[in-house]
Amino acid sequence: MFIQVKNLTKTFNNNLAVNDISFDIKKNQTVGLLGPNGCGKTTSIGMMLGLIKPSRGEIIIDNKNLNKERRDGILSKINFASPYIELPKKLTVKQNLEIYGRLYSVKNLSERINELSNELDLKQFLKKKTGELSSGQKNRVSLAKSLINKPEILFLDEPTASLDPDVGDYIRGYIQSYKLKNQVTILLASHNMNEVERLCDNIIMMKKGKIIDRGTCAQIIKKHGRSNLEETFLKLARG
Repeated sequence: MFIQVKNLTKTFNNNLAVNDISFDIKKNQTVGLLGPNGCGKTTSIGMMLGLIKPSRGEIIIDNKNLNKERRDGILSKINFASPYIELPKKLTVKQNLEIYGRLYSVKNLSERINELSNELDLKQFLKKKTGELSSGQKNRVSLAKSLINKPEILFLDEPTASLDPDVGDYIRGYIQSYKLKNQVTILLASHNMNEVERLCDNIIMMKKGKIIDRGTCAQIIKKHGRSNLEETFLKLARG
């Protein structure tokens, strides 16, 4: 397995945010991490990014233990995008991409920024300050930042949250197209069930910090006797 999460637990001030979860992700899979607000999705991703120290458990990425070995080599292969983590507002889009590119020691950085600008249609606002952009523009810049180092592992935390249907569909289409052209393993946290059905090979359902179900979208829908993933999600969230 490319990513192994074993008995991962996180407690904040006696509040059990993530409760002994274990799962595997194969190389080049896209796995959806689903559940209601407060179920532990973002905390789990934070631990897998090395931003939050687990209270207990292990995260093994490409046979390297994230909390026991030097992280440089592991984290250089990883990146993430989230609309809830803003890029520096007073820097231009280009300046932001340059800074993150240097942090990841990206070679031929100007060429890489130009490539992403063309693919994600950023050229018309590259020189604008990030704080002046619309939600849709910010999401595209965040996605560009997450791909600047051509990561082998990509964490996406609600990448189309608060977007209108057209821009949301554009982002989903781009992720789908990028995955077809590149070797990348994706963990996607989302509340958009159509997005999950479109992009994910497998899904993990969480509730109150625990994993309550897992499988393909079709398997989970059939198991719970519903006609689509949204109805299944509501049943599990409310049950």
